Amino acid sequence: MSRSKAEMTGSTRDFVYQRIKEQIINLELTPGTKISEQEMAGKLEVSRTPVREAFFKLAQEDLLVIIPQSGTIVSKIDLDLVEEGRFLREHIEKAIVREVCKKANQDQLLRIETNLTMQEFCLKKGTHQRLFELDEEFHELLFDICQKKRTWKIIRQMNSHLDRLRILRLAINQDWTIVVEHHQKIFEAISSRNEELAEETMATHMSLVIVEKDQLRERYPEFFSH
Repeated sequence: MSRSKAEMTGSTRDFVYQRIKEQIINLELTPGTKISEQEMAGKLEVSRTPVREAFFKLAQEDLLVIIPQSGTIVSKIDLDLVEEGRFLREHIEKAIVREVCKKANQDQLLRIETNLTMQEFCLKKGTHQRLFELDEEFHELLFDICQKKRTWKIIRQMNSHLDRLRILRLAINQDWTIVVEHHQKIFEAISSRNEELAEETMATHMSLVIVEKDQLRERYPEFFSH
């Protein structure tokens, strides 16, 4: 996307921040990579000022490490931050899914079901990147139903290290069957207004990443901080 395109869809500063963050989350910029304001400004066709501002914001989110007189490095995946993000999501989403059981109307249930239909289609076609996006949309829908959009945004900001681990998992294990099955079970519990089952299934779902983190660290030790 060029600078002119960015300015049509939002501020240059926001565009630069979102684009660099996407590259980090999607591992296009791998952990430990050194990047520069000048190089990034050239690639994104913007001045260095919005890049500098984006670097500072991403450093606050623990995605970049700015070393004075040395440079800027993409942070390595911190498993403590992964666990903190997962813990936050699990406990908030257990509460959210209980609320959804109480509040979801037929139109909202249809939106969730439509999302699940698309997930099943992507699973069959093997379009895993799109499936990852639909996974996020599924959870966002639950927050939307409860009118907790700001809570969702806060959670997203705290889950960057968790998201990188999930992308890394996708690189070596493209079997998303269990993920989609969990989503379907959560939807079934919501549809039947079974709060206990919905919460229990959500907790199981949010623990998936714990099972594979040691395997991922063993395979990609250079991507992890410890």
